[in-house]
Amino acid sequence: MSMTDPIADMLTRIRNASMAKLQKVDIPSSNLKVSLANVLKAEGFIKNFKVIADNKQGVLRVYLRFIDEKEPVIREIKRVSKPGSRVYVGSDEIPSVKSGMGVAILSTSKGILTDKVAREAGVGGEVICTVW
Repeated sequence: MSMTDPIADMLTRIRNASMAKLQKVDIPSSNLKVSLANVLKAEGFIKNFKVIADNKQGVLRVYLRFIDEKEPVIREIKRVSKPGSRVYVGSDEIPSVKSGMGVAILSTSKGILTDKVAREAGVGGEVICTVW
């Protein structure tokens, strides 16, 4: 069965796994999901990730981070731009998440970037999700 929003599925799997205090979560892989995982790792929201090859599209295994092995680092991860309602912003309209404590992840012409990097580069794009 085809999925209408694979990115929302990825974010939901990460959210559910962190709330259930699981150490890792497996997600069907794609280039966009790997880029998102790369940004989440660079920002310190996840420990690590790896792509496991199978005979289909591959599996993205995400290793979650916890504070003192109890509380998840990701408090909230939310999809902003959805298939039915895309959200595009210019470089001067990039949202700030929790007064800079969180991160907005954007899909720009220069790739998948955080809100801070996109502001510095002076590019706007589609707001994929917010994390804090």
